Amino acid sequence: MKLPRKVKRRGKPKKYEIKASKKGAWGIAHIYSTVNNTIIHITDITGSETIARYSGGMMTDKDREEGMPFPAMLAARKAAEEAKEKGIIGVHIKVRGKGAQYKKGPGPGAQPAIRALARAGLKIGVIEDTTPILKGFMKKRGGRRGRRV
Repeated sequence: MKLPRKVKRRGKPKKYEIKASKKGAWGIAHIYSTVNNTIIHITDITGSETIARYSGGMMTDKDREEGMPFPAMLAARKAAEEAKEKGIIGVHIKVRGKGAQYKKGPGPGAQPAIRALARAGLKIGVIEDTTPILKGFMKKRGGRRGRRV
């Protein structure tokens, strides 16, 4: 009985390259904007790998300014610079407000953040609103007689 012989391969092993890395890849910019803060989170196209994450609170030391447009713009600019260093050329934007039984619209920092991403040199793909909206009814907290201060 003969045993099979191991075949040695000659030459260099194949190198697997992603073609998107040569041209530049696309990502997703998740912008969560409320009255109190704005968070910019840039991920790869699948949404699983974080590339850059900054918030308005990281740009200012005053708590009352975290949700304002200027810190949101600074955070978006910083996130865009980091994303460009890692090879991202464009982003699809998903804007989210607080939603549910709270305010449905995004906060004051969402629009300046989008503008800052565009000015930083990233291409903008789709802009989508992903605010959770209730289909039924959800009571506000505080009970029947409201929140007593």
